[in-house]
Amino acid sequence: MYIYEYNDWTHFVYDSQKITALLEYCHVAQGRLLAKMELLGLSQKEDRILETISSDVIKSSEIEGFLLNKEQVRSSIARRLGLNLQKSVSADRNVDAVVEMMLDATQHYDEPLTRERLFGWHACLFPTGYSGMNKIEVAEWRSGAMQVVSGALGHETVHYEAPPARRVPHEMQVFLDWLNSPEKPHDSLVNAAIAHLWFVTVHPFEDGNGRIARTIGDMMLCRSDRTNLRFYSMSNQISLDKKNYYDVLERTQHGSPDITEWLVWFLGCLQKALDESYKETETVLKKYSFRQHIASIPMNERQSLMLEKLTAGNWFGVLNSSKWAKIAKCSTDTALRDITDLIEKGVLEREPTAGGRSTNYWVREE
Repeated sequence: MYIYEYNDWTHFVYDSQKITALLEYCHVAQGRLLAKMELLGLSQKEDRILETISSDVIKSSEIEGFLLNKEQVRSSIARRLGLNLQKSVSADRNVDAVVEMMLDATQHYDEPLTRERLFGWHACLFPTGYSGMNKIEVAEWRSGAMQVVSGALGHETVHYEAPPARRVPHEMQVFLDWLNSPEKPHDSLVNAAIAHLWFVTVHPFEDGNGRIARTIGDMMLCRSDRTNLRFYSMSNQISLDKKNYYDVLERTQHGSPDITEWLVWFLGCLQKALDESYKETETVLKKYSFRQHIASIPMNERQSLMLEKLTAGNWFGVLNSSKWAKIAKCSTDTALRDITDLIEKGVLEREPTAGGRSTNYWVREE
């Protein structure tokens, strides 16, 4: 039996003991991340928001096999949020439409999710009325059967068969009534996981159900965070664990209304997304603090260039005098004088055991 074939299937049950520790961790991590973000300057905060929403848009589409241009996505988001970009490009209509859907969900997370709003999102995903080469029903509930299938033609594997089309209008009304109700018996993060699972189980559209389910999940996470500022990407983490994502969904949809396994996986995925964002934010803060610290230290153009390169990646880098000379386009002796000067000023330090031109130097992170 599929989960929706049980009576009162949407009265989901789960083993609370198996998710209590995960829930506590995720709530603490949410607060810790939001507090850390408050330490960022305005431009750094805007960069993190732009990067997070871009990742959500790109990875959610990538999970379904749709590849979007990163620069177009970033430019489209920046224009809609009024953010400045050093390099802005024009975005295709389909990119603008997908971005519009995501921003509507997250920037207006506290507004009711209605049938008409969902239809608008669906139209954003398929502005031409086609999915690839196939004309599909857009901005309306599906009228036919729906199966999730993989494999070559003639050797297909049916992973899931959604409820009959005649049930969709009623099932979706029940879903929307639940989602818009101010009173829910579950934790806010459990609600996010349930919303994702519930929508993709009904599979109300002919195509695009996975992307809209993840968008609804993001909307519910915004409600849990009580902010429209996005600092972590659930879709990015799902993309990294895509096989397990589909496997757990399939097992849950083939089982009873006990959704414990899905909740454990969803909350574990959320935990990783929060932890990764926290690490990235710490790196941004470290760079920001370092650049503030050295702003008053006199240095030449070569030194400024090399320090920018040393702190450009996810971690502070390492260089020797030969590489310094090559990148800064100067002699090795000049490079060594630049390095020695920065060591004396307390900005760089040398590898203690090596010597000569192969000696490595790095930023004094403390």
